[in-house]
Amino acid sequence: MVHFAIMAFRKSSHSKVEFWKGQHRFEHWYRDNTCYFITSKVRDGFRAFASEEAKRIFWDRFEYYTQKYGFVPWIATLLDNHYHYEGYLKNGENLGPLMQRLHGSVAKLVNDLLPERHLPFWRHRGNQDYFDGCLRDVLQAVRAYRYTKLQAVRAGIVRDYRDYPHTRLYLDVDGCVKRATDLNAFLDEVPYARYESHRRRREART
Repeated sequence: MVHFAIMAFRKSSHSKVEFWKGQHRFEHWYRDNTCYFITSKVRDGFRAFASEEAKRIFWDRFEYYTQKYGFVPWIATLLDNHYHYEGYLKNGENLGPLMQRLHGSVAKLVNDLLPERHLPFWRHRGNQDYFDGCLRDVLQAVRAYRYTKLQAVRAGIVRDYRDYPHTRLYLDVDGCVKRATDLNAFLDEVPYARYESHRRRREART
């Protein structure tokens, strides 16, 4: 008899309406054995992490909570008002508490440094506090890794990403995608909207 493992997969949203004016609602996805790309921005683009002390707080909490909740970071970068990170999570239900604890503790401790508290710290339009994307395939994983790695270069802070101390490469991308492929950790059964729109535009030109 062949036994198939059931992979946990749950979605959550602040909205009960799935589509509004042709746009799909914002959702968080909690999926076991998955590679994630996660990003968030301080409300209104406020430069809450401009100081080295604020950045130190972020990294301290980031490394504490990713370890606590079993998230394996591949790469992460922090700029003055936003961050990106990519990695692997075995237990999808850990994503919610990871992000709640990370955002809550960072907001509190960084606000303690500011001359005037910035509240709410993270949330912006649509009640969004962070974006999580389940990576579909190797190509998307490699692109997300490169995008994260070059954030400081794109922002004009440095010419070489290696000169920016707040871009941290935890693991080599080739090893990461090989391991993720071996674990079947990509969400390849669900089309990625941006890929699909590019495909439709290409087909329309031919």
